[in-house]
Amino acid sequence: MDTRTFDALTESMKSAYVAGLSEGAVPRPVIMPLVRGQLVGLIWLRPVKTGQDALTAIASLSNIAAAACADEVVLAWETHDVATACELPITGPAPCLNMVHATTDGHTLHQFPYTESVPANRPEGSAAVEPHWQPAPDPQPGGTLVPPVQAAIDYAFTPIELDHPSPFGVTVVLMEEDGYSLRLTEAFAL
Repeated sequence: MDTRTFDALTESMKSAYVAGLSEGAVPRPVIMPLVRGQLVGLIWLRPVKTGQDALTAIASLSNIAAAACADEVVLAWETHDVATACELPITGPAPCLNMVHATTDGHTLHQFPYTESVPANRPEGSAAVEPHWQPAPDPQPGGTLVPPVQAAIDYAFTPIELDHPSPFGVTVVLMEEDGYSLRLTEAFAL
């Protein structure tokens, strides 16, 4: 993936965080698979129950990447949000937008820490906050990932073997039925 594409995905995720936090919530984890440099789409985590369900659901984000035979993926998540949902200890900066870029040759972790402040015009009773991006640490080749994200990266490059004429199409349908939100690019839309 070229730097321009990664930077565009990063800015898109930062914008999603600004919008989400203004409404009182961080965006759910999202995976962005690519095939030969072309974005397949964005797949957001389905609603989850705390614990094992969250662990499994995050790892299952990989299904669409595997079905598309992705050769690289970017996965984004918020440190505190995933740790809480999965009942894991918080590791690394928090709050923090994390993005991992992975290929079959390895991965690089990018972290974008932020602080939260209350907007001056916040409606009473609202949970809205504004992120203020802090200096980002250097990218970490092979950086430590939380277990469900590591599993999603590992499984993203494991081909799905389905006895179906359209493994990608059936995977899209099944993920949508499970509650994942998918926005496929035109080239991969069904």
